[in-house]
Amino acid sequence: MIQLRSLTFSRTDKRLVENATLQIHAGWKVGVTGANGCGKSTLFALLHGDHHPDHGDLEWPVTWRIAHVAQETPAVDTPAIEYVLDGNTELRRLERALAETERAHDGIRIAELHEALAAIDGYAARARAAEILDGLGFSPAAQQRPVATFSGGWRMRLNLARALAADAELLLLDEPTNHLDLDAVLWLETWLQRSPATLLVISHDRELLDTVATHILSFENGTLRLYTGNFTTFERTRAEQLAHQQALYEKQQREIAHLRAFVERFRAKATKARQAQSRLKALARMELIEAAHVDSPFTFRFLPPEGTSDPLLTLEAAAVGYDGKPLLTDIDLTIRPDTQLALLGPNGAGKSTLIKLLAGELPLLAGKRTEGRKLKIGYFAQHQMERLRPHETPLQHLIRLEPTTPEQELRDFLGRFDFRGTAADTPCRAFSGGEKARLALALLLRTRPNLLLLDEPTNHLDLEMRDALTRALQEAEVAVVLVSHDRYLLRATADTFVLVADGRVAPFDGDLDDYANWLAQRRQTHRAPTVADRSAKAQRIADRAAQKAAQAEQRRLEKAAAKWEAEIETLTAALHAVEARLADPALYSDRAAADAVAREADALRAQIAEAETQWLEAQTALEALTLASE
Repeated sequence: MIQLRSLTFSRTDKRLVENATLQIHAGWKVGVTGANGCGKSTLFALLHGDHHPDHGDLEWPVTWRIAHVAQETPAVDTPAIEYVLDGNTELRRLERALAETERAHDGIRIAELHEALAAIDGYAARARAAEILDGLGFSPAAQQRPVATFSGGWRMRLNLARALAADAELLLLDEPTNHLDLDAVLWLETWLQRSPATLLVISHDRELLDTVATHILSFENGTLRLYTGNFTTFERTRAEQLAHQQALYEKQQREIAHLRAFVERFRAKATKARQAQSRLKALARMELIEAAHVDSPFTFRFLPPEGTSDPLLTLEAAAVGYDGKPLLTDIDLTIRPDTQLALLGPNGAGKSTLIKLLAGELPLLAGKRTEGRKLKIGYFAQHQMERLRPHETPLQHLIRLEPTTPEQELRDFLGRFDFRGTAADTPCRAFSGGEKARLALALLLRTRPNLLLLDEPTNHLDLEMRDALTRALQEAEVAVVLVSHDRYLLRATADTFVLVADGRVAPFDGDLDDYANWLAQRRQTHRAPTVADRSAKAQRIADRAAQKAAQAEQRRLEKAAAKWEAEIETLTAALHAVEARLADPALYSDRAAADAVAREADALRAQIAEAETQWLEAQTALEALTLASE
């Protein structure tokens, strides 16, 4: 159990949470929510020891292992699967101990270590790591590639896999879906549901929180509140509380206004002065209720396009790929002004490639592309954020686009994306990933496209901005082609789905639940041995290894017993010969010689006793080993 007692913590002299008291029980799966900068990541830093509270206590069982997703990945030559397994420190400790013990040929200790490995299910650890990597999009070949060969996004997936494979009692995940596609998100959900670990997850993916979370930990006005239920239940409960709070606030404001009016009216009237003073004291004693505040800082809409064509864009028998090799062929796709289309498909199947083809960033390898006369494309992908000028402010970016537009109009527009006041005049180099994504979207919308191509637009965006984007897309008078792992956005905006898989692009007759089922069936079909098969195989290997270790120890003990038995026979024969000499009366004519023979007999008796002890220990160990194997 995690226990918070009057916990207060800050970051860079900013008080984040004050006097928080609550309990999180083992096995709970807790979604952590709150505005950007409220202290969610700082709470995680407290839990994994990188930060300290100002006051109060934060406690959890000392035996718990804690796993979190590292933000940096070393550029090492270690194969991906070995890097992931390195996250399970107990597994690696036992493996090192076993290797050292095998070099020492200590059969008993070898058997003990095999039992310890079996107790933590260590023989299935590699199979589990392979399953995790497969679920996160790493092919069997990729699992053997050095870590240094992966890009930044894929290295973050490796860090996530490493945390999942750590077999920890407490798992801390901070925006785990940011670098994942829809397939990986669906797999992650299932994995987290099955995991016995206590989970704290910061996420802006409301469907993941709905599916996985049993509780919601909400940062609210400098304190923490724990709600039972998933994110939808939390939103409903929170809305009811805010409505009740607002009603109480309005009632109190009316009462305050009435009291103040009475005081102002009768303060100077002698007959009412005492009553006026009484009401002033009532006002002073009154505990003020704050007004409920849930307004989103984002209120933008897509600007209507200056013109359109019907159709906007058509592909006929098209093929696209890289280095002259087609990845997708026979593409027939028509984009009309009212198209609201989402692309589905397994990781690496070509969704982003198709978006790039539609955007004109990749050439056709075959087929025909026909553009409407008034086609104007707005393309958002992660590399658009990289094109922001780090030394320019949001306002300077907009002025560069529209030098003749009045500055106040541009500031008003930026304010709808929460770039208000000094934020509009802050250089982009100081921005977070979420702020850069918001600015890139704002700049895109300002171009007034009639075809929006959005490739994972919600990465780095918080819940409020995702909600605002969803509402804006629902109201937009533009065509939209969307790739996203945010199912809430997909369900709310897409009218049709297109499946990109196995080199083909085809309509998908179903919804996201149907796609999840299709994906699960595909994964099962393409998966080599199942996890259960791999676990059973690993256990058989462990059993054989333990059996071989026991057999080796049995042979060693049998040889030792035989050796000491032969030694006892040799020493006993020697003793008999010496005792025969001691029985000869002639020996005692030489006193010194008789004493020497007597000492020799004593030495032989001591050697026989030691040999018998060694033989008895070997026999006892041999009998115990025989009983254990039965």
